Amino acid sequence: MRKLCPNLERDDALDTVLEVPIPEEMFSGGGGGSRGSRFGCTNVKAWMRPHAADRSGAGEPCSMSRGELQLMLGVIGAPLIPLPVHHAKQSPSSVLCEQLKADPIESSTAKYIVQQYIAASGGEWALNKVTSMYAMGKVRMTAAELNSSDADGHGHGHGHRGGKKGGKGGGGGEIGGFVLWQKKPELWCLELVVSGCKISAGSDGKVAWRQTPWHQSHASRGPPRPLRRSLQGLDPQLTASLFADSVCIGERSIDGEDCFVLKVEAEASSLRARNSSSVEIIRHTVWGYFSQRTGLLVQLEDSHLLQIRSSGGAGGSVFWETTMESRLDDYRAVDGVNIAHAGRTAVSLVRFGDCHDGNTRTRMEETWNIEEVDFNIWGLSMDCFLPPSDLREGKESQDVAVVKADARPPPIRIPAVTVRVGPSQVAAVNMDDSDSLLARS
Repeated sequence: MRKLCPNLERDDALDTVLEVPIPEEMFSGGGGGSRGSRFGCTNVKAWMRPHAADRSGAGEPCSMSRGELQLMLGVIGAPLIPLPVHHAKQSPSSVLCEQLKADPIESSTAKYIVQQYIAASGGEWALNKVTSMYAMGKVRMTAAELNSSDADGHGHGHGHRGGKKGGKGGGGGEIGGFVLWQKKPELWCLELVVSGCKISAGSDGKVAWRQTPWHQSHASRGPPRPLRRSLQGLDPQLTASLFADSVCIGERSIDGEDCFVLKVEAEASSLRARNSSSVEIIRHTVWGYFSQRTGLLVQLEDSHLLQIRSSGGAGGSVFWETTMESRLDDYRAVDGVNIAHAGRTAVSLVRFGDCHDGNTRTRMEETWNIEEVDFNIWGLSMDCFLPPSDLREGKESQDVAVVKADARPPPIRIPAVTVRVGPSQVAAVNMDDSDSLLARS
């Protein structure tokens, strides 16, 4: 991963520090010399031009259209887990034994499996020492199958299939890098750059937000939720807290590895908090596959189904079902904590219902490698997790409007009541789970 890029204007100038490290593959000059490095940085400069240009034009290093890249980044880039999670304090052994006896067999088995996972990840002592985390890595995203009628952005009625599958070690797909900062599950910030498109996402503990080149900054509906990427082998304590109230539904073999399967369902209240006037989330479920041999998380899977109602009330509704399967590999110990340093995520998007072009299916994949991981970062303050300025300004103006509306003198004289508006009342422009899908329905 490259963190510096030579200055292309002056030979005697200092190198430019990249906000997000770039994979070495982007520097295609070859040879490793100064000339090759500068040639590679010239490609990167063209790669980082404004996003308004047509990505299918000549000279652009991106091999797919702008709409396809936006869909892929909107789905895989920074998804959130279905429910808010707080680090659960582990009960003493005596209390845990009583809980195991009182709970149903499915719940008590799941609690035992989670305890084994904590021990395999490094133990409570090592996990409790971690107060913050930094991770940097590279990704390769591939559109394995795009067959929806508007995949090319022009509304032509024939699907676009295949042609973008990247083999192992091959050059297929779009490459990029990401940086993740985290302090507790509620505080996190992600920056991801793929083929010139940068998306930022984060949470300050009160509101989770996302910023993309093609959408304004917007907050997610409902309470803030952790980033799904943290569950992909980067935060064992968050994983243990998520599955603390899960149930064991059986066993399954994953690539020859016998695993226990734990299941977590998002509560109805959590789903209602994320609904809007046009979008209803019907279900959101997470499954974790824990190795019977090592106790570590081998695969993470989640699926959610949402309904998008047609505008104006005429016609039926469109349903989108999204399924994500993440395979975790290459566990290595970092300061006594086992972290997955590689993995692959396969995504399936299915649209059905009242569709003009019938049912459609879209498949995409992401492979990632973690280059650097560190814990307990000094100087990681709350300022690192603040939402974008335009989102803060919108929240402040909304708070002022609500206070003014409530301060209007009533027709009957009553005692004044102070109205306090919290950050949880920030309205989202689009839902984090459906902003990319609404444009395609």
